[in-house]
Amino acid sequence: MGRFDVSMLKYLSPEDFRVLTAIEMGMKNHEVVPLQLVASIASLRNGGCHKIIKELIRHKLVCFEHAKVQGYRLTCLGYDFLALKALTSRHIVKSVGNQIGVGKESDIYIAANDNDEQVVLKFHRLGRTSFRQIKSKRDYLKNRKTGSWLYLSRLSAMKEFAFMKALYDNGFPVPKPHDFNRHTVVMQLVQGHPLCQIHDVEDVQQVYDDIMNLIVHLANYGLIHSDFNEFNLMLSDNDKVTMIDFPQMVSTSHQNAQFYFDRDVQCVRDFFKRRFNFESEMHPKFSDVKKVYSLDIEVNASGFSKEIQEFDKVLDEMNDQDEEIEDSDESKNIVSEQSEQNETNNENLEYKKELEKFELEDQLKEEKCAEIKEALDENELAEINDKFDEYLNLENKMYRPYRDAGLKQDEDSDESDNYSCTTTTSTIMDPRMVRSKVRKSLLQKMKTEKRRIRNKGETSITTQRNREVNETIKSSMIFLFINFIKKSCLI
Repeated sequence: MGRFDVSMLKYLSPEDFRVLTAIEMGMKNHEVVPLQLVASIASLRNGGCHKIIKELIRHKLVCFEHAKVQGYRLTCLGYDFLALKALTSRHIVKSVGNQIGVGKESDIYIAANDNDEQVVLKFHRLGRTSFRQIKSKRDYLKNRKTGSWLYLSRLSAMKEFAFMKALYDNGFPVPKPHDFNRHTVVMQLVQGHPLCQIHDVEDVQQVYDDIMNLIVHLANYGLIHSDFNEFNLMLSDNDKVTMIDFPQMVSTSHQNAQFYFDRDVQCVRDFFKRRFNFESEMHPKFSDVKKVYSLDIEVNASGFSKEIQEFDKVLDEMNDQDEEIEDSDESKNIVSEQSEQNETNNENLEYKKELEKFELEDQLKEEKCAEIKEALDENELAEINDKFDEYLNLENKMYRPYRDAGLKQDEDSDESDNYSCTTTTSTIMDPRMVRSKVRKSLLQKMKTEKRRIRNKGETSITTQRNREVNETIKSSMIFLFINFIKKSCLI
């Protein structure tokens, strides 16, 4: 661990920082920023952008790339200088000291502010060889597919500052956040040592309980650390635990929340067993979490999206509406039941009256029939029955043809149903479409062949030029050697 050399910072002019800022702005949508774009963004009065860039390259603040496209990009040191310039202008940082820590994704230095109080500078360094799976394992980019390592470092610093401020405001044992700019976070200096460097503790049981309670308390507020181990825990001289390193925190609504929670608990158990030979059967489980406050919504933690939040709101509104509808339905049902009872009573009364009328009419008809039968003789009754039968036979003869025709139609329809017809269709591609497809494929082949020939020609031209240059160099060297020999012979 060495010293961060910032002596060059006080010698940089406003034009130098203007050019650095122009390159930073150009890197938002360019991997390598061309000189014309840098000059147009910087818009210096008297020009001289190229001269300033040369000085910045000499001090390793800017790098020149000429692999695919010629242009410039910021180095980590140049990005550090931009962040420190902004923090010094805000009177947050006054001086920078030695490096006190290094990790797979950050460098930590001690610094001082205007009140001569010691603070910590954390520079996020995403993209190192030991930590290059950040794009697939964390959702910094979200819907974007690509992004530079400097941009990812900036997103990581913003996320860590947001988590730290929210946790500090809610009384969690974390360092006090002061400010952040770009990829740099300024925080309070914690008086203590990392838990991985401690070998003796007065009360191991108490420290173990405090750490486990901290995991559960964090989950009750809707957050899971996801990297809760001995390297991210600080222990003071009074055995007070302080938690650090927050960019990877996720919400308890995350699809893998239980896995991360159990992994944090198991990391602590394994460390205490290995270091202090302490093992306890009592350890928290994810089912023991009782959410008290939704801190994951405030900081927009990974795993809790806006869609889930809106869905929860809609569910609550629907539940309230359902309760109101149920109350109104109950009152309506009571009123409707009373009205139905009244209607049924009225209908029953009307039905009874109609029944009484029908009964009276039937009694009158029966009395009339009995009087007629008594008045007629048996012979007259037989004649009346014979006439009635003849009348029925005539009616049947009149309607029989229509009935027979209907039967024939039914038989014909049954016969027609026995037959079935099958049709087959065949699709033939339009020959014009076939010609267009063949033409397209041939044109594509011709283009690729021309491109291959052009590339081959360009390479042959460059090789020919290189050979000519080498031959001229050789010939000039031979000529110089011959002249040298002649002069030596004359002498």
